Amino acid sequence: MGPVSKPDFPWWLAAAVAIAAAAALAIAASDLYRQVFSTVVAGIGVTVFVTLVAFAMASLLGLAVALMGLSQSIWLRQTARFYVEMVRSVPILVLLFWIAFVGVPLFVTAWNFITAPLQDAGLMDALVVRDVSLLWRAVIALTIAYSSFIAEIFRAGIQSVALGQIEAAKALGLGRYRRFRHIVWPQAFRTILPPYGNDFIAMVKDSSLVSILGVADITQMAKVYAAGSFRFFETYSIVAYIYLFLTVGLSLALRGLEKRLRSPESQYGDAGR
Repeated sequence: MGPVSKPDFPWWLAAAVAIAAAAALAIAASDLYRQVFSTVVAGIGVTVFVTLVAFAMASLLGLAVALMGLSQSIWLRQTARFYVEMVRSVPILVLLFWIAFVGVPLFVTAWNFITAPLQDAGLMDALVVRDVSLLWRAVIALTIAYSSFIAEIFRAGIQSVALGQIEAAKALGLGRYRRFRHIVWPQAFRTILPPYGNDFIAMVKDSSLVSILGVADITQMAKVYAAGSFRFFETYSIVAYIYLFLTVGLSLALRGLEKRLRSPESQYGDAGR
């Protein structure tokens, strides 16, 4: 076994910190940049909300689709494969428009048809398209789009667990849920984490697509301000700075978590291999 190489000094991180510090000083020293920053940052709450809610829902839906794809039922497997292939073949922007302006109206029509007897009896009001906010239409679209990618990540991670360990768990009398919780998932998660974290960072960036629908996220606030002030350079420099701050910070946090999971103390089940 060769000598262990010393980790490289993170010069890229030092450069990024230096640029971030210089940008922060520029924002603090300039009235114009402070004004742009205060306007744009007002949309960060929407960006964070869309990212967290859509990614959480996409993870749950993706896990369900992944388990369907690993089912013993051919109908469930084929349904999962159909869903994944159809959804991930459509650009996210196109899917966003389709959900917002086609899918939601179709859902409202179907809902009103199903609940017509209750509406006639005065037990509930008819649903109208405008009752479904553009924010939630964007969240639903991102949920559906990312669930197809996350499903494939989960499927690959689960299949990476050695079959012998699952058979051993069966021999010990563990049920399907306990096998998944105690044997499969802890080992699969270490394989899943890098691509799963990458999808989370991608979701932060793709949340800017909701501005197409007029949702007041960071990008939309920047578009409105730049259109009125013609300060495009300053405005979009601030937007880039905010997204870089968010994504680089998340990337560092995920790398730290990956390193912790690779440590000897976290190697669940490795001692018995």
